[in-house]
This record gives sequence, structure tokens and C-alpha cells, in this order.
Amino acid sequence: MTVNAGPVAAERAYAHTKAQIISGGLAGGQLVSEAKIGAELGISRTPVHEAFLRLDAEQLIELVSRRGAIIRPMTPSEATDVLAMRQGIESASAAQTFAAGGPDAEITRRIEENLRQQEAAVGAGDVAAFVDADDDFHALLIEASRNPLARQFYEQLRGRQQRLRTMYLRIDPGNLAASYADHRTLADCFVRGDRDGFTAALVAHLERYQGAI
Repeated sequence: MTVNAGPVAAERAYAHTKAQIISGGLAGGQLVSEAKIGAELGISRTPVHEAFLRLDAEQLIELVSRRGAIIRPMTPSEATDVLAMRQGIESASAAQTFAAGGPDAEITRRIEENLRQQEAAVGAGDVAAFVDADDDFHALLIEASRNPLARQFYEQLRGRQQRLRTMYLRIDPGNLAASYADHRTLADCFVRGDRDGFTAALVAHLERYQGAI
């Protein structure tokens, strides 16, 4: 029997459906019903509908009257826009970090720990684990700037970035190792305060994603 748990159930439906979209479990163009998601989670359609409204506002789905929703495909132009915004936010955040004397010891420690997680994911061929670590890595670069607006903008892009990462990294297993190598270079330049090296490495890293769709 399904149970409507109000906001808690709506949040579960939102997180579950969004994760399926990001991972590719729900592909672009696919029709998904509120009843299907409700059955998967054991909840009623009302909180699922609330979750779908949020996902529609984020332009991850398109609501279809009486049928549910269609998963919006990520278009090449959307991917280009996401990458352009990422480059802008990360470059500006890095500039602030460098101007303040570089990342502090705690951020540096967390970056190195994150890189070890990435290395383990590469060794295991675990795309999902690498995508999560990849996202956390770039979030740490933003966090180092201590700029709350940069962190807010990054969060707004996060779902689309995760979706693009997953698509790119699943194309070819070799992309995992290449992305990890990029992150090692970025981290080295970031910690040493090599502005030009960081900028060049970031541009090269993001260019890998161009044409992935």
C-alpha cells in the first residue's frame, strides 16, 4: 500500500527521479509516469507530482498532461552553455583563491583525499563513484575561494554537470583515466598557485566534454 508522507515523500521522489535522469537510467525522450515512480518508492502520486513540478522548473523534464513527463534530452547547445558557465565560475573562484594566497591546509588535504577516491574509482572502473568524486573535486575548488555566490551558482549547475559527466565518462572507459589525470594537473597547479597553468589545464579539461553529445 502506498503512503503519502507529504514533504518527505516529495523529496524522496525528487531525489530518486533526478538521480535516474543524471545516471541515464531515465533516458532523454523517455516518458515516465507518476504512477511508475510512486510504485518504485511505495508512495502515492501526490508527492511524485510535486517532485515532477520541481524537475520541470529545473528543465530536466517536460510535463505531459495526464501522461506524466518526458525526460528532456541534453542538447549540444545546453552542454556548451553548461561548460561555459563552469569555466567562468571555476576560473573566477581560482583567481580569488590565488589572490588570497592559495587554498588553506584543510582544503588542500581534502583535495588530496578526493584524488585518492578518484584513483580508486578509476582502478575499479566505477563510473558512478568517479562522477561523484569528480563533482566533489570541482566543488572543493569553488569552496576554496570562500565566495558563497560562486558556491550558489555552482549548485544551480550541479545536476546538469553531473548528467554531462555521466554521459561523457560512459562513452569510453579510457575517459575515466584521462579525467583523473586532468584533475591531478589541476590540483597541482591550484595548490602551487600556478595561475596560467591552472587556466590552461581547466580549458583543456572542459574541452574534453565538447562534442560528447
